[in-house]
Amino acid sequence: MSQKTEESTTAELAPGVVIPLIGLGTWPMTGEEAADAVARAIGNGYRHIDTAENYCNEEAVGEGIRRSGIARGELFLTTKFNKQWHGRTGVREAFGAAIRRLGTEYLDLFLIHWPNPAHGRFVEAAEGLTRLAEEGLIRCWGVSNFKPAHLRELQAAGLEVPVNQVQIDPEHRQQDQLAFHREHGIATAAYSPLGRNGGFLSAPAVTGPAAEYGKTPAQVVLRWQVQSGRVAIPKSADDRRQRENLDVFGFALTEAEMAGIDALDTGAPPRLDSDEFGH
Repeated sequence: MSQKTEESTTAELAPGVVIPLIGLGTWPMTGEEAADAVARAIGNGYRHIDTAENYCNEEAVGEGIRRSGIARGELFLTTKFNKQWHGRTGVREAFGAAIRRLGTEYLDLFLIHWPNPAHGRFVEAAEGLTRLAEEGLIRCWGVSNFKPAHLRELQAAGLEVPVNQVQIDPEHRQQDQLAFHREHGIATAAYSPLGRNGGFLSAPAVTGPAAEYGKTPAQVVLRWQVQSGRVAIPKSADDRRQRENLDVFGFALTEAEMAGIDALDTGAPPRLDSDEFGH
């Protein structure tokens, strides 16, 4: 039987900085598709929107926010910047460009999109982010696609990372990565939380609980994500799926059901190796 839960739909990344556990992913939408999807998502109840410089849709995301009619302070807005801005002063330039494109005065969360270790400047970029946070221009900073080795470099520089956005789905659980996050108090945000090909959505470990609780397989996987303590950022431009993606807090999976989904892990690494890929 379902275990009723009263758990929060948000998590605290830093003192006073609360992030909704389900966000709207916007890649690869651009232009009118992105603006329309964002506006409808906010109308459907989303308060957390995720974008990036490299998605080439920040202007459209900003337009969608304006169309929604929701006050900026009601939303949690995340964006990310590319390696050309890595460095203490470059981050400030990246911030200025991002808020111009988005049409906002501040960011809730600003992330280094990829570590680009061969570039050798992500520590400086993180230092620049901490200064933006100290000045109140961003409410929180973080990283994306950082392996434990990259995170250790930040720690060696005296930087405590609040959040790392990485690829997590039932077939790509990245157990060593998640263990490092838990050990060091780093929040995990899962991008592509429903995978790319969706093959595991037809696995009995997923379809069984879906039938038991009257939910879709995607809702079961998103429930697995948030019940595991992660933020999840699924992309959808469909009204019904947008509403379904938010509706994952009225039920809970049993320990056995959670373990069944955990067991779908193939041990495969993320789709892209952040020691080699980056922008």
